[in-house]
Amino acid sequence: MSRSDTENPITENLLTENLLTENPLVGELSIIGLKGSKDFVSKVDYYLREWRNHDGTFITKAACPRFGTGEAKGIIYETVRGHDVYIFCDCFNYGVHYNMFGMEVPMSPDDHFQDLKRIIAAAGGKPRRITVIMPMLYEGRQHRRGARESLDCALALNELVSMGVTNIITFDAHDARVQNAIPLSGFENVTPNYQMIKALHNTVEDFSFDSDEAIIISPDEGGLNRAMYYSSVLGLDLGMFYKRRDYSTVINGRNPIIAHEYLGNDVSGKDVIIIDDMISSGDSILDICERMKGAGARRVFAFITFGLFANGFDKFDQAYEAGMFNKIFTTNLIYVPEALEKREWHTTVDMSKFIALIIDTLNYDNSISKLLNPAEKINLLLNKESNGIGGDEDLDSESYE
Repeated sequence: MSRSDTENPITENLLTENLLTENPLVGELSIIGLKGSKDFVSKVDYYLREWRNHDGTFITKAACPRFGTGEAKGIIYETVRGHDVYIFCDCFNYGVHYNMFGMEVPMSPDDHFQDLKRIIAAAGGKPRRITVIMPMLYEGRQHRRGARESLDCALALNELVSMGVTNIITFDAHDARVQNAIPLSGFENVTPNYQMIKALHNTVEDFSFDSDEAIIISPDEGGLNRAMYYSSVLGLDLGMFYKRRDYSTVINGRNPIIAHEYLGNDVSGKDVIIIDDMISSGDSILDICERMKGAGARRVFAFITFGLFANGFDKFDQAYEAGMFNKIFTTNLIYVPEALEKREWHTTVDMSKFIALIIDTLNYDNSISKLLNPAEKINLLLNKESNGIGGDEDLDSESYE
């Protein structure tokens, strides 16, 4: 940890407030990282140990060993009785495998979700409180019914609540209204707005947040609210694309996109920032990048919370070489393969410190409202830029990392 992290006046005040608050700890802190999240959870544990001057670890050992048939069981190797337990689950980590009938099988989102339930069941109702941190919400894209369809996300949330989960923390939910499925339970939808803006500020030195120099773009009408926040807090113009679909055809469970229609002001000579929650196949985002460059955009950047890249990176490599975009920012809230880390066109936005701060605050039963809305922090960053104050050390000395 850097000097600016340990001598951080705002963070120190927050932590001191936690230590001296009238609200005692909800319970002894236990963090459980499921398969594939070991490195991320270790970073979270590192920050918590530093802030609390804790010599040991807050990580509780747990596992989900498998039988030869692929069946599994959850085991917690340490007591969690009376603890405040935080379980981190990356349902989209395809980089971990298990053996089934002699075959090596990559873990699917269904496998990860089952392991999450196994660990909750292994706790046996003994923790004082269980919080599930699931950055990308399991079945989040199956959040509403359009025909005779299953409501998988709602069912999953109800399962977790029925098993004793007190609070669910997710990031940039595809549609946060799915929390209506559990109206009497805790559901926090967090967005990495500040972290994305800070990463762009630190990575692209000549980027200007002036309204004459940059514009925010929403790739579809469904993500308009997400882009509106960036537009409002940064004071930038907003444009959007309308996805025209062929509703007479279904391919891979979805109606194919016929064309993207742009609605907005001229982007000629401006830097474009495309805002979206995820990249899956990448076809849509690359088409929009091409359209923006064709319209005269100076540079094209993308803030993407979850980089799935389900069809690989070749198309992105080709588009980057053709000058269709300049940089894509994705978080490490889900699995980031080494091949993606090596791409020149990609930057990983680290969210481990921010999650550590959320856990530290909730463990004392304090409000996280300031963490959920970083407008003040973003304004401070913009003021530093306009006054010519920069550098990682200055930026890192704030509390919303």
